[in-house]
Amino acid sequence: MLTVVHDQESSNEKNDGVGRSLLDEIVRGGARQMLAAALWAEVAAYVDAHAGEVDESGYRLVVRNGYHDERTVLTAAGAVAVKAPRVNDKRVDAQTGERQRFSSAILPAWARKSPRMTEVLPLLYLHGLSSGDFAPALEAFFGTGAGLSASAITRLTVQWQDEARAFAERDLSEVDYVYLWVDGIHLKVRLDQEKLCLLVMIGVRADGRKELVALTDGFRESTESWTDLLRDCRRRGMRAPVLAVGDGALGFWKAVREVFPDTREQRCWWHKQANVLAALPKSAHPGALAALKEIYNAEDIDKARVAIKAFEIDYGAKYPKAVAKIVADADVLLEFYRYPAEHWVHLRTTNPIESTFATVRLRTKVTKGPGSRAAGVAMAYKLIEAAQTRWRAVNAPHLVALVRNGAVFHKGKLLERPIDITPAEPDESRETEVA
Repeated sequence: MLTVVHDQESSNEKNDGVGRSLLDEIVRGGARQMLAAALWAEVAAYVDAHAGEVDESGYRLVVRNGYHDERTVLTAAGAVAVKAPRVNDKRVDAQTGERQRFSSAILPAWARKSPRMTEVLPLLYLHGLSSGDFAPALEAFFGTGAGLSASAITRLTVQWQDEARAFAERDLSEVDYVYLWVDGIHLKVRLDQEKLCLLVMIGVRADGRKELVALTDGFRESTESWTDLLRDCRRRGMRAPVLAVGDGALGFWKAVREVFPDTREQRCWWHKQANVLAALPKSAHPGALAALKEIYNAEDIDKARVAIKAFEIDYGAKYPKAVAKIVADADVLLEFYRYPAEHWVHLRTTNPIESTFATVRLRTKVTKGPGSRAAGVAMAYKLIEAAQTRWRAVNAPHLVALVRNGAVFHKGKLLERPIDITPAEPDESRETEVA
């Protein structure tokens, strides 16, 4: 049990020039104790697992052997001093003839910062912080700037550029992306002349998992840039996705019609909603938002069309431009209704891309310095790579493979034996006779 006794003469804010509080010290102390206990338990489990292995004299081959030198590890709780227990493993690999070695899964020998810290660095770079400012900016928060020198950040940047380059050249023939989200992300990242425009594609594999497909820099969101990216993906073996979801303003649509003409199109409702509201006075926004939700949250495509008609009746006379934005794109706005109902929530917006870049897009200030487009792409790649580990699969992932195989879904439900569900045309001759 931990008991904290607070000295009445002391303040929660220490006067040692660092500005750390008693609360910070308690958190760091707790983190240090928990990490030490976890490392000890890990070593104990490893030693116990090999307790039966002994040499000719009956001595154990795997035993504890004191501690490694103390090192400081940067964590989300701040800088934590750690002395990892050491293991003496005398076993020899029969095939290679080399000594066996214990490697901690919790704290690898090379680790000086937690994976969460690795996520923070690309995020700060994309916010516009120069590499030389990392250490002083984070020292006050983490308690140390160790491992965050300009040279260390530069080495990481070079390493991440190599990783991003290898990712962009990987083979795509063994992966099948059924759904595809696309968007252009503009970042004012340390470039004096122009913003960095990232072309981002995130896909849904046949097993329902989301995955980054491609990331590159382009000239704004031009058709030429998207065409080059799609052609490169096709050259590396990518199949045409069944459905692509994106903003209506993208040059992507002309490009995809050329490279993957069989891919169906779905416009992002999040972007479309913003475009409609921009054409309406603020006083009309609450009612218009409710009317738009009636469309994309409808029970099925038929009721969605009825909701579009209602929107046209309510707002067409006063705000024809706002209504035209919906009516003109009705087919590509309602395309998602032709797929499993469980997937609708995923397919009507480009949220996987929007949420990943929400904190760093459209920055208003640009830091001074020699900006690098390659570094910007690499940092964005690491940001998505980190976010990707937390992405969940789409709802009902087993249905994605059925979509790829051409299964028919009517009003969100799978048709086991598809038949012609289009209403028959009325017989004009019979209507004439009745009249």
